[in-house]
Amino acid sequence: MNSDQIKLGVERAPNRSLLYALGYTKEELERPLVGIVSSYNEIVPGHMHLDKITEAVKAGVRAAGGTPVMFPAIAVCDGIAMGHIGMKYSLVTRDLIADSTEAMVMAHRFDGLVMIPNCDKNVPGLLMAAARLNIPTIFCSGGPMLAGHLNDGRRTCLSHMFEAVGAYHAGKLDECGVEEYENNACPSCGSCSGMYTANSMNCLTEAIGMALPGNGTVPAPLSARIRLAKHAGMKIMELIEKNIRPRDIMTHAAFENAETVDMALGCSTNTMLHLPAIAHEAGYEIDLDYSNAISARTPNLCHLAPAGDTFMEDLDRAGGVYAVMKELTKKNLLDLSVMTVTGKTMGENLEGIVNRDPSIIRPIDNPYSQNGGIAVLKGNLAQDGCVVKQSAVAPEMMKHEGPARVFDSEEEAIEAIYRGKIVAGDVVVIRYEGPKGGPGMREMLNPTSAICGMGLGESVALITDGRFSGATRGAAIGHVSPEAAAGGNIALVQDGDIIAIDIPACSVTLKVSDDELAARRAAWVCPEPRVKTGYLARYAKLVSSADKGAVLS
Repeated sequence: MNSDQIKLGVERAPNRSLLYALGYTKEELERPLVGIVSSYNEIVPGHMHLDKITEAVKAGVRAAGGTPVMFPAIAVCDGIAMGHIGMKYSLVTRDLIADSTEAMVMAHRFDGLVMIPNCDKNVPGLLMAAARLNIPTIFCSGGPMLAGHLNDGRRTCLSHMFEAVGAYHAGKLDECGVEEYENNACPSCGSCSGMYTANSMNCLTEAIGMALPGNGTVPAPLSARIRLAKHAGMKIMELIEKNIRPRDIMTHAAFENAETVDMALGCSTNTMLHLPAIAHEAGYEIDLDYSNAISARTPNLCHLAPAGDTFMEDLDRAGGVYAVMKELTKKNLLDLSVMTVTGKTMGENLEGIVNRDPSIIRPIDNPYSQNGGIAVLKGNLAQDGCVVKQSAVAPEMMKHEGPARVFDSEEEAIEAIYRGKIVAGDVVVIRYEGPKGGPGMREMLNPTSAICGMGLGESVALITDGRFSGATRGAAIGHVSPEAAAGGNIALVQDGDIIAIDIPACSVTLKVSDDELAARRAAWVCPEPRVKTGYLARYAKLVSSADKGAVLS
């Protein structure tokens, strides 16, 4: 066992003395040491209850003959970080989480790991660490928040809350109306209740085989979540005994399964950053063209918020991720031979699974669309690609052509939107918000929510080299690569330039001649970095393009 390196022999007596200082007994040290990576904290609603999940996991480990040892992982709440400098620190934590977990595990020689994440960057960060470390590992997330209820009984969620602010600025909602959303949008612990980034990634832990059934959908407040955590703690001991490791599970076929489920569920566009980064750690390279090919053959079966008016608790009642996967097997869209943390193949896991509510999970012969929830667009505005959650785009915006309204930061754009300077037909362009230029690739939920809240969601598009929250809906196109700070053509766009968007054709075109673009490029000067010190400055120097997953070199 790995832990023998800190436990056995006279030479390790000093190490043992420090373990005894922690209160461990000789008997406990004779068992496998299982690292419990807990993202618990008191600032992220999705993580406020992870102390309870951690204790349940530890109970399961002990019941199966192991010794659990908890250590922490940091977490940022994207909603709280939104709209100020804090959002620059969101995506960058993914790599901090992976690196710090690697350091703790390598320093203390655990025999296995149970990862307890919940929100946006913790799930991919810990999946990256799992692939990098390659010791037996299982995921047990905190689960989704319940949907909220307004005074008239309508259900609500965080994306509605953000759009309520836009409605207020448009004079469509008063302060009392905003306060009603404020008090009801987020009614419990857990990751926000729609198919946003956190829940997208938690669902994909099941699809990729690294979590038990229900990990992505069982609501956070339910006792079933505690039972799931205990079973995860028990299961890690089986994985250690059988020496089933993450790279035995996270194969190329497993990533293809995950992308397929991603498209069927209508997940967040942030998965297009995270899956390539996780695959990179596992030794595979997947690109945006790969994703488009999967989208082209995968029907979209779910319209959870923000694409529709159903929530994670509804998906759970309908059978969860496995019920979606079962539908996909009807057209042989999954590789069922892949290994999973259950110790069985995916095909074995799906035996007996049924779709319990076809109104929540559409049957595969009656999908919302024949293509997946995400589309990758290319053209002279984004030679290396950009992404849009097409399942959350209004039909009238699937094709759009209009004049560019150009802003060099999120703050400039949001001010213009709130002051009524954006009108129907416009294409809002927000640049210098990419991985390098931001730095940190902020989410543009405030501008997109403002556009929708002000009633422009069916007539205004937004294009950025930044990214979007999974709560974003509308013709919101992000991850433009190359980004402006790297000299991409988005840096050359001028007010009034016509931009043509054709989502069905997977194209985005800046209608400016090559000669004019060449003249603009000759005159272009990259702005000074916005951040010149600290972690963000180091990140900007090391980070790759968004189309490569924004991984660090």
